[in-house]
Parts: sequence; C-alpha cells; structure tokens
Amino acid sequence: MDARTVFRRLDYPLWRLTAHNPVRMLKLVSEDALERVLHDADWLATYDRVIGRLDAARAARNTWCEAECGDLKDKTVAYFSAEFALHQSMPIYAGGLGVLAGDHCKEASDLGVPLIGVGFMYPQGYFHQSLTADGWQVEIYERLNWTDTAIEPAMTPEGKPCVTAVPLGNRTVLVAVWQVRVGRVKLFLLDTDLEENAPWDRELSARLYGGDRETRIQQEIILGVGGVRVLRALGIHPSVYHLNEGHAGFVVLQRIRDLCESGWQYDAALEDVRRTTVFTTHTPVAAGHDAFPFHLVEAHLAGAWGDLGDYRERFLALGHHDAGGGAMFNMTALCLRATGAVNGVSRLHGEVTRQMWQGIWPDTPREQLPIASLTNGVHVPTWMSYEVAGLLEKYLGADWLEHHDDPAVCDRVLEIPDEELWEARQALRAFLFNFVRERARHRWTTEQVAASRIVAAGTMFDHNTLTIGFARRFTSYKRPELIFSDADRLASILTAPGRAVQILFAGKAHPADEVGKHHLQHIYKHALDPKFGGRIAFVDDYDLHVAHFLVQGCDVWMNNPRKPLEASGTSGMKAAINGTPHMSIGDGWWAEGFTGENGWLIEGHADPNDHGAQDWADAQAMYALIEQQLVPTFYDRDRRGTPTRWLKVVRESIRTVLPRFSTRRMVKEYVREMYLPALRQEVTP
Repeated sequence: MDARTVFRRLDYPLWRLTAHNPVRMLKLVSEDALERVLHDADWLATYDRVIGRLDAARAARNTWCEAECGDLKDKTVAYFSAEFALHQSMPIYAGGLGVLAGDHCKEASDLGVPLIGVGFMYPQGYFHQSLTADGWQVEIYERLNWTDTAIEPAMTPEGKPCVTAVPLGNRTVLVAVWQVRVGRVKLFLLDTDLEENAPWDRELSARLYGGDRETRIQQEIILGVGGVRVLRALGIHPSVYHLNEGHAGFVVLQRIRDLCESGWQYDAALEDVRRTTVFTTHTPVAAGHDAFPFHLVEAHLAGAWGDLGDYRERFLALGHHDAGGGAMFNMTALCLRATGAVNGVSRLHGEVTRQMWQGIWPDTPREQLPIASLTNGVHVPTWMSYEVAGLLEKYLGADWLEHHDDPAVCDRVLEIPDEELWEARQALRAFLFNFVRERARHRWTTEQVAASRIVAAGTMFDHNTLTIGFARRFTSYKRPELIFSDADRLASILTAPGRAVQILFAGKAHPADEVGKHHLQHIYKHALDPKFGGRIAFVDDYDLHVAHFLVQGCDVWMNNPRKPLEASGTSGMKAAINGTPHMSIGDGWWAEGFTGENGWLIEGHADPNDHGAQDWADAQAMYALIEQQLVPTFYDRDRRGTPTRWLKVVRESIRTVLPRFSTRRMVKEYVREMYLPALRQEVTP
C-alpha cells in the first residue's frame, strides 16, 4: 500500500493519467515534482520504507516458506500458463485465467515460494475493445511499447540474451526470452518475433488466442516444448512443474524426451514426469478444453520426438479422448494422464471435473478419482482499495496484511464503526463515477464519438444510487442478459422514485464468439432505451485498471452463470473484500462462500434441464432479491443518514471472504497439498 502512496503523492494527476503505470509515469514526471518531494520528509520516509521492504523481500529472509517448507529449500517450482495478468501496462492476459496466474505469482513472492513463471510475451497483447455506433464490438490490436513496461531480456548463465531453438513441424523456430520481476518471482516470457524467423512464425506469439486451430497448437508446442528448453538454456532445473490449464500440456513431452535421452526407459520417464507435475484445470465447459485432430498434432510434433519416435503412439494415446464427435488429441486428457496431482478450482468445480473426466479412469469410482478441489483466491494487496486497507490497518493492526488468512484476525472487522466504513464506501463509489465520467469525456474529446456512446457510458449515473456491477467475459453460459428477462419489471425497479437502482456492465466477448458479441450489443442498446431512465451503462475496454474501479466502487457484485458452468469466478472475491457484497447463483466459489449474511444467493426453482424455465425462475428470484432485500437494506437509514443494516452485510462480506478466498490461503494449500508431495516421492530410471 505504501508503494502506491509514493506515486500518488509524487504527482497524483499524472498517476491517474498513466493508468497507474510507474514506468511510464517516471518517464513523464516533471523535475519540479521531483524537487518538491525531495524536500518532503514524510514522502522520503515513505519512500525509504518501501525500498527497505523491497530489499528485504528480495533477500528472502524470514518468509513463510522458509519457516514452514524446508523441503522446498534450494528447489524451484515452474508455473506454466498461456497468460499472466500482472498490470494493465502489460496486456498479455484475456481474463480470469491470466488474473489467477498473476495473483499466484505475486503471492508466491510474498510467501517466499521459489516459483518461476513461464508464458508468452505477446507483442500485440490482447485486443482493445471499441464499439460501433450500434454497439457492435470491434477488436483493435496495438503493438506494446516496450519502454513503458517493466521488462528486460532474460540472460543465460554466460551473460547473453537467451534465444532457444524449438522444433516445430519440419522446421526450427527461434524463441527469444523476456524477463519480468514480480518481487522474488521471475516470469519468463517467450517471443517468436525475431528477424531470423519466417514471417508466419514471427506471428505465432503476436496475439493472445489469435488465429485458427493450427496456430493454437503451434503456440502450445512453443509454450510447452519451448518452455522446458528455455529453462534448460537459462540454467534452471525445476523440481516441480505446475501446468495452469491444458495449454502447457506439451511440457510433459519434452521432459520425457530429456529423460529418455539421458538413459531412462520410457515408462520410468513418464512416471517421473507424472510424479513431479501438477495440473490445474479451470473450465467445466467442454468447448473450453483444447482438442486437435491427430494428423495436426503429428504434423507439428514431427521434429519434437527425438529418441521418442518408437513411443510416438504411446504418447499420442495419452491425449486420446472422444467427446462424442470422434477421437481427438485433447490437451486436458493429456494432462490428466501425465500428471500426478490434479485439482479443480472450487469444491463444486472439483465435483464437476470428476464427472466430466471419469472416462479417463473407467474402473475407478467417481469419489475416488485423483482430482482434488483447491479453491481459487485473489491477491489482497493488488485488489484491496486504499480506503478499506486503511481501515483494516487501523482496526486489525499494522500487521494485518501478513495475517489476513487468519479468521481470528479478520473477525476484528466487526470493530470498524459504521460512520467510518460508510465514508470509505461512499468515497469508493464516487471514485468509480468520476472515473466513468472522465473516461466518457475522453471518448468525446479525443475520438469524437456519438452522443449515444456518452450516454451509454454511464454519464447519467447518480452518486447516491444503489449501484450493481456486472463485469466478465461476454459469453452465453454467463447469461449477461438474464436481468432483462422481464424488461418492464426491471424498468420499474431501476426507476423507483427515491429508491432507484443502476447497473454497470463491462466485459469483452472473445473475438470469435459472435453470440457473445450479440449479448454485448443488446446490453448496449438497453443502455440507450429511455425505458430504463439512464440507469443502465456499459463501460468499454474492460481491463485490470477498469476492474479495480468496478470491484471497489460498486455496491453489489452480480453474477448469474448457468450452474454448474462457473468454475470459480474470482471477480466476486475481489469485490467482496472491498465491501461490495456478492449477489450470485450458488455456483463456483459462491457455493462455498455464501453464509446467509455476507451477500445474497439467487435461487430460482425450476427444472435445470429446461434452460428457458430456469432462466425465467432465476430472473424472478433476482428481481425479488433486489426489491425485497437490497433496496430496503441500502436505503433505510438512521438519523445520521447511515444504512446500518447494509453495513452489517458489508462487514460480513469483508470478514468472511478475506481469510478464506485470498491467494495467501490458496498458495499455502498448493504448497502443502501439491508441491511438497511431489518432492517426497522417488522414481528410479
């Protein structure tokens, strides 16, 4: 928190103008601003405190891992993911998977877990979202400005920039490696955009999730096979490999090949790889698991076999899966068969995953399948607002952040006075609306967008009105239009005199998801419908920067996926720890997080196999919750104008979610339940 203060107090308008990008800000800050803070004793003390903590952190003294996990001493855990969300200045993420990976790395750094990350450096990142006059999503790709990001070339032990050759089909592709320092953790990012590569190979790492299926499999070979080769070139020899989703599944191929070429038999090599590899699967949606025709896999792995050629069929069998449309090489099936520990990302998701993949172990009862549940969490220092953090420091103690996974520590949230908690929540809502209006003004002045875009952006929103937030990827199973099921009833809720409600939407549809784009367009058009009185808004180009304002500034966080298709859903956790209670279907993390007092559960009673009936029932349940619980609880005030009943829910939201759904708890569980057991077994050649 102090680190943010250093930049905020250096030049607050510039800090906001640069979207909280320290690298870019330091390039633009004036000499006058620097001269001023050099004579500010309080600012200098804060700066010295931050630098001291950074130096101590990098020295890795007295960390949790050092004290509790002796078996990890001098070991390395390699964490592979197709995307990492660290900061909005480095848009190499699309959504929840990347945010989870970034938060995992940050918490590993905080706890002293010897983890390194391996992913892609996408020079064009993920797309910026723009909307046409009628609300249709347009994807805009821009090359990253390298000088505005905290990135540097990764160097080999010989002191040279790391460039590694990766076999791909009947050719070789060169991969450069970039390094990002995430506290104690290093993140290595692969990049094929080298002059020595053919133009089509340079494009392989250009965009996140770009191109067709053939591009996708080549990217995954670069990540898996290339990632292992890169670590070897850097002189890093991990003891445990963690595959974050199936995109990195080809890690196991390169590792088996390396062992066989050093004299191991195939079966022993596979068993050793299985023992030392853990796998996290994130999606209960069948289409979310990458699968490729076998001929495509064989064509692009042609140069990767080495001495494993005789075992080609056995390796391909590890990925064999038939979901009803014919046998394919499925990356999740590969990971399930070739790793020793597997987990879903919530209790319910673990159950769903065991049901989905029971065919991998046909003779094993479902309750005995080797798939655990380890619920996701969020990195508290990243997502906690300055205002709420200040209250926690005041009432929980100066060291609250070190112990925020302790429920006894978090119970002291109950001691925060109503007036102070309400003042913080009011300030966060004001920050959100100021951001929304500044963003709309920027669109108006720099892009000359139509007046309709300005209205749809939320410029008519009121600072004192109950505000519900809905921000996530726009896709059908998340049912973004559910609340519009009965438009007339919704309109009466939103425009009720003296007790109005407003809803703020944000999110992107996948570039190839035409249905998702239509959902988005419909909501944009609702924002322009006079029936709703300007109480619907859509904020475009959702990213980490926008997310911070939304999860902190809305009053309620709404989530209504089609159960059980939400694996976890961490945005609701981020909101809840800031005092923005969750209103959700009992899916993902909310199935275990809802206590009856810390938010609201949407329960529509209908046949779950009849989607139309279930949608209608869920929508009616949502309307009833808003009318009968949210609105009266929010607007009923004491003589000082304080909503005491509402603040009771706010406190319970923070108190119950903070210790149970943080990455501090999550990463500790990964260490104890996944990483350490992988180190305590031995396989001989």
